[in-house]
Amino acid sequence: MTDYTTRAGLQVYPGLAQLLEQQVLPVLGQDADAFWQGFAALLDRFVPENRALLAKRDALQAQIDAWHTERRGQPHDAAAYRAFLESIGYLVPEPGEFTIGTQNVDAEIATMAGPQLVVPILNARFLLNAANARWGSLYDALYGTDALDAPPARQGGYDEQRGAAVIARGWQFLDEALPLCVPRDNSPSWEYTPSFGTEFLQNRRQFVGSTRDAETGRASYFFVSNGLHIEIVVDRNHPVGAKSSFGIADIILESALTTICDCEDSVAAVDGEDKTLAYTNWLGLMRGDLEESFEKGGRTLTRRLEDDKRYTAPDGSEHSLKGRSLLFVRNVGHLMTNPAILLGDGSEIPEGIMDAVFTSAIGALDVRGAGRWKNSRHGSIYIVKPKQHGPEECKFTNDLFDAVEDLLELPRHTIKVGVMDEERRTSANLAACIHAVKDRIVFINTGFLDRTGDEIHTSMQAGPMIRKGAMKTSGWLASYEKRNVGIGLKHGLSGRAQIGKGMWAAPDLMGQMMVEKIGHLKAGANTAWVPSPTAATLHALHYHQCDVFEVQKELGDIPPLDELLAIPLAEGTNWSEEEVRAELDNNAQGLLGYVVRWIDAGVGCSKVPDINDVGLMEDRATLRISSQHMANWLLHGVCTEEQVMDSLRRMAAKVDAQNAGDPFYEPLTGNEDAPAFRAACDLVFRGVEQPSGYTEPLLHHWRQVKKAG
Repeated sequence: MTDYTTRAGLQVYPGLAQLLEQQVLPVLGQDADAFWQGFAALLDRFVPENRALLAKRDALQAQIDAWHTERRGQPHDAAAYRAFLESIGYLVPEPGEFTIGTQNVDAEIATMAGPQLVVPILNARFLLNAANARWGSLYDALYGTDALDAPPARQGGYDEQRGAAVIARGWQFLDEALPLCVPRDNSPSWEYTPSFGTEFLQNRRQFVGSTRDAETGRASYFFVSNGLHIEIVVDRNHPVGAKSSFGIADIILESALTTICDCEDSVAAVDGEDKTLAYTNWLGLMRGDLEESFEKGGRTLTRRLEDDKRYTAPDGSEHSLKGRSLLFVRNVGHLMTNPAILLGDGSEIPEGIMDAVFTSAIGALDVRGAGRWKNSRHGSIYIVKPKQHGPEECKFTNDLFDAVEDLLELPRHTIKVGVMDEERRTSANLAACIHAVKDRIVFINTGFLDRTGDEIHTSMQAGPMIRKGAMKTSGWLASYEKRNVGIGLKHGLSGRAQIGKGMWAAPDLMGQMMVEKIGHLKAGANTAWVPSPTAATLHALHYHQCDVFEVQKELGDIPPLDELLAIPLAEGTNWSEEEVRAELDNNAQGLLGYVVRWIDAGVGCSKVPDINDVGLMEDRATLRISSQHMANWLLHGVCTEEQVMDSLRRMAAKVDAQNAGDPFYEPLTGNEDAPAFRAACDLVFRGVEQPSGYTEPLLHHWRQVKKAG
């Protein structure tokens, strides 16, 4: 039982109150009593609005369910369907011509193009790795992954053959990104001179400057290509540099320009203890003093945030490049509540409102210059807001951020917003959603998994859906991806905001990523999600190959709305029993593999082996699509409850085998009454009734049961 402390009629988790009152508010010069009174007043205004928006979601879904149920068995009438959606307010009128007015946006978002990381905010080590992934070694990334078309490194020491292949690939990159005006054999010996590069590059403006350690002789030369920086490290005392006629020890690439510190899909935060840890880690990032010690190779290592990179320009002036990613924080959506704070009537606070206030209060430390470094050099706080359904909910976020700015005495539109275009009602009304936040928007993106989960749930009663794998080539998905970019460009996001694409989910398949993920740039996205710092360094190569901002100028028309509204029904399809079993097994294995870690270990995102033992980065979006797909097939008789349970039980044994090396793992087999297996069953058998098909209510319930355990 939690012992709460009382603040302005609210019951607050003591650790959370202490964090705000001792480490945040005094630095901001704010009186604690006045803050809590203002926060309580903000809740009085916005909690009823939040609840009303959720009630509208339910009402619209009930009307859509009824419409499909009445017409079940009839051919789908697209024109009648669209007219119906307009009549109930699911579709709203276009807002007309407008251009976003967002000001004070950092270059990493507005005018640069590069990779983006998403990292769970509860894990300090992962946070530090991600923030420090602004720069990454190309040599290390090539040597340690399958991205290089060369034999893998042999075990037990340095592999000379692979090392040579890595160096050759590095030179290929340099020849493409920094072409010389003389043959390479005649180029300089790369001895340190402050003006190096102004004589030997075809484009002298690509040379930025250099620095040298007088004691060791190690030097770094900085260049720029397509807006991204390249650091060439010359060190003849280094084992690699000693064998290079140029002394190049490494090629360091500017990689993860931005990182999203996630309070949402990738974490299991179900109570005051969890939320306090989340805010504490965010505070450590904003102050610049976050550290994490861990054991590796028998030694204790401590990870800290990297310093800026400093260099001397050819004219002798001193400059620096940021050593860390620009940090967003992803707040929770509008649905969930959390017992970290109880309202006057004893009910839980809406978690999204709590996140908005507390992550902004901590972000205000950066605005006031209270940290070791500036996250935003333009005095902005960057919040990603997920799981919003349509322009009314976006307007609610805009109004809420206005009120938070007033509470924290911040200038209007200090708080910027990233709108995740991952719900169907947002996709169908994207221009109106952007318009609702037009003076603070800095980000829109697409994401296959959550968007498909909502696609299935919205049309749950229409009939059985196509197989999950077939969704990737369905017409509605192609329209969704193109419309997102086209609508964003139409309303002025290019040069002011990010247009992003989704995650490459397989961190071990970097060779395949290097072939496929450049497609995100060619589609007009100036950022895309990657699963690791290494992947960010490799994906950065794509941004040297392709100028996204030039691509954006050449993109064509926006696909019509009717294409987006096409429902991916499996009309007339009769699957074999083997096909049904294979689809259920695929969904059940992924579902169980993720749920058992979420419930038992509180791990919201990790590399989980799929049914073919390929490691995939899994979060709640993956779970949403798998559980909703199974629920849909069960509802429409494609499979039976017995078939679902058979798959769950057989896949439980597979997941147990995949986790056999974990000494803390609790097997699913033989524990069907334990929280993890019961949560998995609920997600399928109660999937139809879950709000928008979200997994959070059931996951939170069963995680709390496990923690109380």
